[in-house]
Amino acid sequence: MAARTKLPIEVALVDKSPLVHAALKSLLAHDERFSLAFVASDGERFLDALERLHCDVAVMGWVMPYKDGRAVLEALAGRPERPRIVIYTGDPDPALPRQAMALGAAAFLSKREPPERLLDILTAVAHGQMVFPFLDVRSLHADPLGRLSPRERELLGSLGTGCTNAELARALGVSVNTVKFHLRNLFDKLGVRNRAQAVQLWHEARR
Repeated sequence: MAARTKLPIEVALVDKSPLVHAALKSLLAHDERFSLAFVASDGERFLDALERLHCDVAVMGWVMPYKDGRAVLEALAGRPERPRIVIYTGDPDPALPRQAMALGAAAFLSKREPPERLLDILTAVAHGQMVFPFLDVRSLHADPLGRLSPRERELLGSLGTGCTNAELARALGVSVNTVKFHLRNLFDKLGVRNRAQAVQLWHEARR
C-alpha cells in the first residue's frame, strides 16, 4: 500500500476507557497534523464504523470487550484497503509486540510511554513506517510451543488428549474458573483464540 502523505491524518480511537478517549482527543486536538475520524469503545464497534467511515490510522487498545485487538487485526487481514493499526496498551506482556506485528499491526506503544510519543508514531505510520520495540524477528514464525513453560505444555497436552475443563480442574486441584484463567493465558502465548486452535497447534507440533 502506498504511503499516505495527506494532512491532516485522520485518526480513529478505539479503547474501552473513556478516560483514554478524552486524553487522546485532547492530544490530537492540539496538533494540526491530525483530525479525529471517530471513536469506538471496542473492536466490534470499530469494525462496524469502518463500513461507513474512513480513517488513515487507528489507535487501538489490546484488551477490549466483544472484539479485542487480536480479533480486529485478524478481521482486517483480508481487506485490501484498511487503516494502519497502532496498538496502544497498558498490558505488560512482553510477547504482545511480537504478536501484534505477526498479525499485521503497524506499530506498538505502551501506555507507560509519554503520550507525545504517540503523535510521532502516528506520523511515522501514516507515512508508511512500522514502529515497534526491539524484536527478534526470527521468532515471529518460530515454534509457538517453545514459549510455554513445562506446566503450560502439560496443560496443552491434556487439552490435546480431550480433557474437559472440569477434568483439568480435578487433576490440578483447582476450580474450573482457575482453569479457564490459565487457558486464557495459554491461548495468549500461542496467539490462538480458543481450545480448538490450541489443540490443532499441539497436534501439528507432534508431527
